[in-house]
Amino acid sequence: MNLLGNILIVVACLSSGLSAMLYVRSAGRDTRWVKPARVWLGISAAATIAVSVLLLSMLLQHDFTNSYVYSYSSRALPLHFLVSSFYAGQEGSFLFWSLCSALIGVVLASYARRRNSEQWVMAVFMGIQCFLLLLVYAKTPFRSIWVMAPQIQAGQVPPDGRGLNPLLQNIWMVIHPPILFVGFAAMAVPFSFTIGGLWRKEYGMAASQGMGWLLFAVLVLGVGIMLGGYWAYGVLGWGGYWAWDPVENSSLIPWLIGVALVHTLIVQRRTGRFMRSSAALGIAGFLSVIYSTFLTRSGVLGDSSVHAFVDPGATVYWLLVAFLVGMVGLSLGFMAARRKEMRPGQTNNQFISREAALAVGALVLVLSAAVVIFGTSLPLTGSTTVEPSFYNATNLPLVAVMVLAIGLSLYTQWGTDRWNEVARRAGKWLIVSTLLSAGLFAMDVRDQDVLLLSFGAVFAILVNLEFAWKQKSGGITAIGGKIAHVGLGVFLVGVIASGRYNSTRQTSLVLGQPAQVLGYTLTYTGYDPTPDNKYAFHVEVEKDGSTFVLSPLMFDGGQQGTMRNPDMASFLTRDFYVSPMSLQNVGPAGDGETYTIEKGKSVSVGAFTTTFVEFDMNSHDQNTMAGGGQGGMAVGSILEVSDGKTKERLTPSVAYAPGGETTHKTSESRLLGATVRLVSMKVGGMGTDPSTVTISVRHPDELQRTSEALVVEVSVKPFIVLVWTGSLVMFAGFLLAMFKRLPEI
Repeated sequence: MNLLGNILIVVACLSSGLSAMLYVRSAGRDTRWVKPARVWLGISAAATIAVSVLLLSMLLQHDFTNSYVYSYSSRALPLHFLVSSFYAGQEGSFLFWSLCSALIGVVLASYARRRNSEQWVMAVFMGIQCFLLLLVYAKTPFRSIWVMAPQIQAGQVPPDGRGLNPLLQNIWMVIHPPILFVGFAAMAVPFSFTIGGLWRKEYGMAASQGMGWLLFAVLVLGVGIMLGGYWAYGVLGWGGYWAWDPVENSSLIPWLIGVALVHTLIVQRRTGRFMRSSAALGIAGFLSVIYSTFLTRSGVLGDSSVHAFVDPGATVYWLLVAFLVGMVGLSLGFMAARRKEMRPGQTNNQFISREAALAVGALVLVLSAAVVIFGTSLPLTGSTTVEPSFYNATNLPLVAVMVLAIGLSLYTQWGTDRWNEVARRAGKWLIVSTLLSAGLFAMDVRDQDVLLLSFGAVFAILVNLEFAWKQKSGGITAIGGKIAHVGLGVFLVGVIASGRYNSTRQTSLVLGQPAQVLGYTLTYTGYDPTPDNKYAFHVEVEKDGSTFVLSPLMFDGGQQGTMRNPDMASFLTRDFYVSPMSLQNVGPAGDGETYTIEKGKSVSVGAFTTTFVEFDMNSHDQNTMAGGGQGGMAVGSILEVSDGKTKERLTPSVAYAPGGETTHKTSESRLLGATVRLVSMKVGGMGTDPSTVTISVRHPDELQRTSEALVVEVSVKPFIVLVWTGSLVMFAGFLLAMFKRLPEI
C-alpha cells in the first residue's frame, strides 16, 4: 500500500507538471496542445484523489504498518477524529492542500475555458499544483513503520498507534483546518489570473474574471480564521481568541492582502485605475501564503510558535525556498516587462474621491499585513520573539484610519469631490460618532487609540446601515459590501470591549471555601472523572442571587503534558470564563502572605523589595524528575529580593505532571527569613495583559495545615459576543458579494 501511494504521488506530480508545460506550449497560436493539457490535468486530479482516498482508507483500517497512520491515529479514535488525523501531521496536511487544489483546478479549467483564458491561467495554476505535489513526494505520508521506527522489529505490526494529540481531539479539528486549506488553495486562483493577465497583456483579466474567485478565497480563509479563534477561546483555554502566534499570522497575512485586493479591483473595474497596485496585490496574496508556509513548516520558527512544525527535513526547507524565490523572480519579471504598458492614463489625481478613499483603506490593510510579516519574521534575524503588544499597538491606529475611510468613501463621488461636500453629506453620523466618543471620554476612557477606533467603527456601522437601507431595492446581493462593513464595525467594537476592558485574575480556590473574585463568589466543590479520561473540576459561581456551575477540564496529554480546557457562562453583555491552572495541596490558614507581581515590576514584602525578573525554563529536568513523571511541564520564576544594599536571587518553580498534579520547589530567602513558593503564573498573550506570578511568603513560625485547592484564571470579558456576531455578519456580506458575481460565471 505504501508503494502504491508513492507511485500515485509521482503520477500526480508528473501529470500536473506535464499539463503545465502543455498549457505553456499552447499559450501562443498553437492551440492543439490544449486538449492534451486537459487530459493530463484530469490524470493529475484523479491520481491526487486516489492517493488521498488510499491514505484515508489506511487510517480507517488501522494499517499500522504505515508510519503516518501509526503516528497520528489509534483504534480508540472515533470516526470523525480518524478522518481529521488525515491532515494532523505535516505529510497529510500537504496532501490535503494538494487535494483541495486539484478539485479547484478542475472547476477553474472549465471556468477559464469559457472565457478564453485557459492556457495562461491554467499554466500558472498547474505549475503551482506540481510544486505542492512535489512537497507531498518529499514529505510522503507513505513510509513503512519499520523504516521510520527502527526500534520496532521488522515484520512486527504494532497493536495500536500513538493516537491523535489530545489537544486536537475536538470537533473544531474536523472543521477548522480543512476550511483553511481550501482558502490557501483558492488564493492561488487570483494569482493565476494576475500572472496570466500580465503574460497575455490583458491587465483587466483579474478584475473581470477573478473577482468572484477572490471573494470566495477571502470568505473561506476568513471563516477558517474565525473558527480557529473560537477554538482557541472556547476550548484550548488561551484566555482569548488571538495570540499573534506565527501559525495564526500565516493565515491572517494573505487574508489582509486579499481584502485589499478586493478594493483595488473594485476601482479598476469602475475606472481602469490601480492596474499596477492590483497586479502587485494579486501576486503578493499568494506569495504570502507560500512565505507563511515556509515560516511555519520549514522549522525556522520551531522555538517561536506553540504549534509550528519542527524539523521537517532539508528537502522541504529548500523546496519552499526555491519555489518562493522562483515565484518572486517570475512575478517581478512580468511586472517589470509590463510596467510601461500598465501605466495609467491621464487622471485628475484628486485626493478627495471614492477611489482615493478605497485606496487608503487598501493601503492600511497592506501596512497591517506588513507589520504582521515583520513581527512574525523577526525571529529569523536572531532577535527575540515579538510581544503581542507590538501588534496591538501598531495595528490599532491603522484600523482606526481604515474604518474612517470606509465610512467616508460612501459619501465621496467617483473622479473628484470636495472636502466640504463630503463633510456635509456625512455630517449627521460624524456628529453622532463624536458624541459617542465624548460619552466614552466622560466615562474615564482616556486611551486615544480606543477613542479613535470607537469613533471610526461606529461611524462605519451607521453609514453602511444607511446606504444598505437606501439600496435594498436592488436585492440583498447588492448590499453585500455594506453588510460586510457593518460586521467589521461590530467586530471591532467587540475587540475593544473584550480586549481592552476585560478583567482577569488568578486565584487559588480551596476546597469548600468561598472566595470573592471580580465581584463573583466562587466555591470549588471537587472534581469527577469524565467518560473520556479527563477530570472535570466543579466551580460554583454566585452573583446577585443567581448561581451556576462551571466545570473546566484538565487531563493527561501524554508527551504534551497536562492539557486544560476552560468553561464559561455566556450572557448578553459578557462572558464569565474560568480556565484551570493546576491542582495543589495548600495550607489555607498558614501558607503565608501571597503577592502577585507583574513581570519587570516590584512589590514590597515587609521591609524588602521583591521584583519578578523573568520566567525560568532551565529547571525543567530536575522539576520533572522531582514530580516523578514523564511528559510533564515545569517552569520557574526568577525573583530578586533587595533591601536597597544587598540583593539575592530566588527561583521558586512548579512542575505540572500528567493528570493535573503539581510539585513545587520552594526557595529559601536569607533576606526575608522565609520560604518563597510559586503559587501560580500567567503568561501575557492577548491584548495588553502582562505576565504575572503569584508567590507565597511563609515564615517558619506559621501553621502548615494542608488542603486541596484549584488554581484557576478567572476572566470577565465584556461584550465578546460582538466579536463573533460581527464576524458572522462580515462573512455573510462577503458571501452575498460573491453571489452577486455568480452571473459572471
